[in-house]
Amino acid sequence: MSGRIVGIHAVLAALRAGQRTVTRVVVSAGRRDGRVKEVLEAARAAAVAVHRQPERALDRLADGERHQGVVAFVAGQAYADPAEVLEGAGSPPLFVVLDGVEDPRNLGAVIRAAAAAGADGLFLPEHRAAGLTMSAVRAAAGAAERLPVARVGNIVALIDSLKSRGIWTAGLDPAGETPWSEFDLTLPLALVLGGEGKGLRRLARESCDAVLSIPLDRGVQSLNLAVAAGVVLFETVRQRRSQRGSAPAARRGSPPAGGPPNAGR
Repeated sequence: MSGRIVGIHAVLAALRAGQRTVTRVVVSAGRRDGRVKEVLEAARAAAVAVHRQPERALDRLADGERHQGVVAFVAGQAYADPAEVLEGAGSPPLFVVLDGVEDPRNLGAVIRAAAAAGADGLFLPEHRAAGLTMSAVRAAAGAAERLPVARVGNIVALIDSLKSRGIWTAGLDPAGETPWSEFDLTLPLALVLGGEGKGLRRLARESCDAVLSIPLDRGVQSLNLAVAAGVVLFETVRQRRSQRGSAPAARRGSPPAGGPPNAGR
């Protein structure tokens, strides 16, 4: 698969990560500042050709996206293999599963939060959901080159597969029964989030081992998707860091011993 990446952060990340082949970088003829110099140096180190073009040419290449004077052409597969993402996870694993997120900027923001929290990978449905478009990659600010993103045919089947591996699946929904901070997030975990407005779809919600909520003040109905993801992801980071060197304390909402209730189903 080939495509384009726009914006300084995203292009720098692609050049430095080496996950996909950058075939060419186009830089605005009018930009010669320090940030663009970083791009030029990274391209030189990666042996990638750089071309200067008028600003209007970059506007066309970026297809309406804010490019900051830099566009890169890339080749190779943007998506990771789902099996490789699962096999390459750390211990305990932490995954993010998105069920029907349609706004590419929201997708990019969640990717950024997940990468910052040290997640092992993110899963998307193949259909009726945003993908790794220019908008999503730019919103991720380089994180799309660090966090493996995989697509699957069926989210419910993925949830069942995660359970069979001993990974707890925790949905996030305003109507969830358990406050996010009262669930044991130190366990092998996949955080499942629904799309904008609609939230988790029924089958995905019913398939999760637990459904968590973030209590909100009166008059506030919901949080932005990426904000909600960040809240739970960094509570996971906090709990896991607190656990190091000591046994985890039992807390209300902690799963019982013996693994996910539907493991091996």
